[in-house]
Amino acid sequence: MQVAPATALSVLADPPVRMVDSAVMDYLLIEVVNALRVSSAVASARAKKIECDMVEAGLVLPAPAPPTKQQNPRDSASNTSSKVSGSGDEDEGVRSRLEAIGMHVGGNFAERLCRDRPLFSDSLDVIKFVCKDLWVSCWDKQVDNLRTNHRGVYVLQDNAFKPIARISSWEGRQEALKRAKLYVVLPAGIIRGALSRIGFHGTVVPEITTLPQCTFQIKLPKNT
Repeated sequence: MQVAPATALSVLADPPVRMVDSAVMDYLLIEVVNALRVSSAVASARAKKIECDMVEAGLVLPAPAPPTKQQNPRDSASNTSSKVSGSGDEDEGVRSRLEAIGMHVGGNFAERLCRDRPLFSDSLDVIKFVCKDLWVSCWDKQVDNLRTNHRGVYVLQDNAFKPIARISSWEGRQEALKRAKLYVVLPAGIIRGALSRIGFHGTVVPEITTLPQCTFQIKLPKNT
């Protein structure tokens, strides 16, 4: 039995809502971070191998060796600091990819949520939309606190942010905070992507001081 053209067009224009379990987003975020961390390490190793092959073939000059610093016998943190800087470079690639994924997801969310809404009059209306509609759709609650200096800077605070509500570490509080900072990059990208799709381009900076509380500082141009 063939579907009538009018019916097919109406289904495309207003697709049926499909429901998923609320825990799916939590599991997805965990696996996305782990998968991108492994993928970033593989991509970095591949790039280094290509560079070494080009050096051996004489196509490029070898990179200059970093200046060696004489080790102080009393300095016991030298090796630790080098490991931390290396892991930071690796996490930077993960952060950029997480933010890109979040912006794509946030843009699609904004299109879906704004389909039947009138145009936003100013930036405060947009921020209220983020605090209510977007937050409820993504994280099942509204923002707990909103502050602004009325100059394009908005601070959104969630006292129990869902993506980091269950993060802990046997190594202590500082290690848990370090891990949590990676898991809020995707939500920050979702917020930024939603704002960009609506037409408000700005920056979104997440900050975590105490788990599971998280704040997002949004800066929008003054002329929006």
